Amino acid sequence: MISLEIAIAGVMLISLIIYMLTGGADFGGGIWDMFAVGPRAKSQRELIKNAIAPIWEANHVWLIVIVVLLFVAFPLAFATIGTALHIPLSLMLIGIVLRGTAFVFRTYDDQSDTTHTKWSRVFAIASIITPIMLGINLGAVASGTILVDIETGTVATDYFSSWFAPFPIAIGFFTLTLCALTAAVYLTLETEDIALQEDFRLRALIAAISVGIIAGISFLLSAKGAPTIRQGLGNSFWSIPFHILTGITSIAAIYTIWTRYYQFARIFVPIQVSLVILGWGFAQYPYLVAPNLNFSNTAAPDSVLMPVLIIIIVGGVVLAPAFWYLYAVFKGNTH
Repeated sequence: MISLEIAIAGVMLISLIIYMLTGGADFGGGIWDMFAVGPRAKSQRELIKNAIAPIWEANHVWLIVIVVLLFVAFPLAFATIGTALHIPLSLMLIGIVLRGTAFVFRTYDDQSDTTHTKWSRVFAIASIITPIMLGINLGAVASGTILVDIETGTVATDYFSSWFAPFPIAIGFFTLTLCALTAAVYLTLETEDIALQEDFRLRALIAAISVGIIAGISFLLSAKGAPTIRQGLGNSFWSIPFHILTGITSIAAIYTIWTRYYQFARIFVPIQVSLVILGWGFAQYPYLVAPNLNFSNTAAPDSVLMPVLIIIIVGGVVLAPAFWYLYAVFKGNTH
């Protein structure tokens, strides 16, 4: 039988997947806003704006779910992460606030070219910084360099060494490319303009190649930068079948983008991203923060976990239909 802490951790992992497929795509839209070039640059930015505008605030619900569950169900891990990773977490949150602020002001502020360009630049830069910081935080949590005294909760790691290192930084850029890939594929189906579809098809292919390259670099760096992840991905009983499945999905994603089967690409790319995050979660198990904070020694008492799980179930019954309705209203007419 699955323990309460594992069940809640599973919800957190699923929430992270959903956040990457929704909020991550929003970040990716900001990335391509930065790199909108050519005679259709204005049309590209307009397409990105129209795709993001109805749903971007709602997508952060999943990040809130992760933070709240970590705080309530695994308080020691929450305190440890919040202390050791204070700087990249703060930069990530600042990026989320700045990109949202810039997105709104770009729409409703004075529409002169100077003002519009200023807010566009803030929106794009924040959209790049935020997923990098998200990936750096995830990489640092898996790196095994965050040390804490379980009895006292004292964090022995300084504010820099756990995240300002090759492996977490590589994961930061890996996350960035995943967001860019997801957004480019989604955007091919947000318009019927063939020229715009071709623009984002090219971007999707570039992003897909970048994902593969940085994934390889990250795996090589994991030998020293994240031994727990390397062990899990390289030597677990499930690792070979998992790598084969991920590889087939990645090839199918690139093939469907190349051949312009965008509807299928929109299926394979999210599966690819989901498998990447699942692989990270499985490889890190049973640790929440490697090397000494696992699910059992950081979990709150069952008297806390059981009500939390009940609230998750009740909340999911309300939240899932609400999100379905939101997407049906604003995205039901996409092609």
